Amino acid sequence: MADAKVIPFDDDRSRGSAARPPRRRPAGRRAPEPSGVREVPVGALPAQQEAAQGTGAAPTVLHADAGGGGGTATDGGGGWDRRIAGGLSFLRRRITGDYEVDEFGYDEDLTDQVLMSMVRPMFEKYFRVEVKGIENIPSEGGALIVANHSGTLPLDGLMLQVAVHDHHPAGRHLRLLAADLVFMLPVINELARKAGHTLACTEDAERLLERGEVVGVMPEGFKGIGKPFSERYKLQRFGRGGFVSTALRAGTPIVPCSIVGAEEIYPMIGNAKTLARLLGFPYFPITPTFPWLGPLGAVPLPTKWTIQFGEPIATDGYPPEAAEDPMLMFNLTDQVREQIQHTLYKLLVQRRSVFF
Repeated sequence: MADAKVIPFDDDRSRGSAARPPRRRPAGRRAPEPSGVREVPVGALPAQQEAAQGTGAAPTVLHADAGGGGGTATDGGGGWDRRIAGGLSFLRRRITGDYEVDEFGYDEDLTDQVLMSMVRPMFEKYFRVEVKGIENIPSEGGALIVANHSGTLPLDGLMLQVAVHDHHPAGRHLRLLAADLVFMLPVINELARKAGHTLACTEDAERLLERGEVVGVMPEGFKGIGKPFSERYKLQRFGRGGFVSTALRAGTPIVPCSIVGAEEIYPMIGNAKTLARLLGFPYFPITPTFPWLGPLGAVPLPTKWTIQFGEPIATDGYPPEAAEDPMLMFNLTDQVREQIQHTLYKLLVQRRSVFF
């Protein structure tokens, strides 16, 4: 395999046509409900359904919530009904093509119903992630979340995506920017695009922000995720401030994000550089369990995580030419980095145990 090539997010160059996924037509659009039809959740009590129909109001249609959460067995006995109805509704949409895929390959319906459901148990039960400061992400409009990167494998990005979607009052979706190595791996490539991830380049980041999306970036890149365990929670270089330039052009706020707990899931005590070059990887980790225990060594340690979103840094007050000011970009980059590092230290002081 050829050496992995990372397109720096700092560069203002646009990616070539070969790197861009083909534009896809929407697989289908949901037909609007007929006028005068009222919806009543499947889990509603029969008396509520009869009351809705007996008032002389418009006809009532039982409606299954298509959201990712569904319900639980404790939701008044109707939770499992909603889950089953939601699952059947999802299957119907997949069979009939009644769903949409955007130009980046993002399949919101599949992400909410399947991909999030696969990652959510790890978020809630395994890593027991505690989310703080979620109100700092705006309820509408674009925002750029800048987070530290660690953990040997990029599980922190997936946990960050679940945190934004499940804990934000508006249920916003996080569109992560990833290195091109992610899109070179079979299966992973397709799953990443369907989950809303795209290549970490200025062009795509600006387009997403201008569309009002919440975009996530981890400027440390491989330097952060592949650093040795002895340097845990020490932020690596943030590059030349490409993410700041992008936020300035789009006029969107920058939300610093600090993640504690990911550093310890795969304590990287060594790096087989020769093997990494042969495989085309930026590093090949050696941990206390991998590769000594084989596939079992790839199981992450069940650390306790905290994800904290800091106060947003506004960029809409700067003139358009500010995106070309290197001194301003340096100052804002340093401000974001220092805020993340300070929060990391504060969370580490408050943490009583790595696992509990």
